Amino acid sequence: MTVQISTYQENEMDDDKFNMSLRKFLKHVGVTSQREIERIVREGNIGQGKLKVKMVLTAPGTNLNHVIEQDIDLG
Repeated sequence: MTVQISTYQENEMDDDKFNMSLRKFLKHVGVTSQREIERIVREGNIGQGKLKVKMVLTAPGTNLNHVIEQDIDLG
């Protein structure tokens, strides 16, 4: 039988690693999403008004299915 003792400091380091990785992912999503939305607005004949956008976040092997829908005002 193996007993694993975990100290607070080890857990904190794992949390730090997780948070850094999560922030890196979210930054990548934000930056690339903004670029793609700007590109489609520039290239398309969207005009003024609002652009309806939808973001779906999933993670294979989990029940994560987070949907965000919003209108972006084009001015």
